[in-house]
Amino acid sequence: MLKSLQVNRQHLIVFTRYPEPGKTKTRLIPTLGGVGAADLQRRMTEHTLMQVKELQTKVRVSSEVRFVGGNLQLMQEWLGFDLVYQSQGEGDLGLRMARSLNDAFQNHAEQVVIIGTDCPGANSLILAQAFARMSSVDLVIGPAIDGGYYLIGLRRFISELFVNIDWGTSQVLQQTVDIATQLNISSMYLPILSDVDRPEDLLIWQRVWETLPLKSYLRGDGDFGNG
Repeated sequence: MLKSLQVNRQHLIVFTRYPEPGKTKTRLIPTLGGVGAADLQRRMTEHTLMQVKELQTKVRVSSEVRFVGGNLQLMQEWLGFDLVYQSQGEGDLGLRMARSLNDAFQNHAEQVVIIGTDCPGANSLILAQAFARMSSVDLVIGPAIDGGYYLIGLRRFISELFVNIDWGTSQVLQQTVDIATQLNISSMYLPILSDVDRPEDLLIWQRVWETLPLKSYLRGDGDFGNG
């Protein structure tokens, strides 16, 4: 049975892609191969969801997974039936993020964070910090070294932040900040972290992977949970 979305005051949305070889982490395929790149996508998504689960042991945060690629059945077979899944839908990244944020606020969330799965340094402490900072500002951003951002959090829906942005470029963060400044939106920033998108980034993931206890979160027990 499909798990329905129950939104708490604080709500977290994970953006990810079904790890189909040849269609995910494409910039890493020359180095890892199609299967290897898809496996990296799988592991990084599972790592992110473990951080969400850790956060939910300390903070009352509801969550959902918004995905592209695959389908509901494949997502459930991969990550279990205890999570809420929704397709990201059509449109560019900005439209898809705006849609998911608007849905959450329409469901009476008061603080909403979107996080991707490309940044292994975005751990449960960073996520907790994002929600904590939204007690005093409307916008929280986690800047990425490549000029984008790995996290965005809002306590009200601001559609302007997601239009006229050159998604996938080094201008994303600056363009978003410029819009926030023009609209006089109060904002705060999280630590700058690195995404894992290119071959030279793989050492970042390797350092995180080697510290994980027994890689115990890898799929098999059907229990990633949902707050």
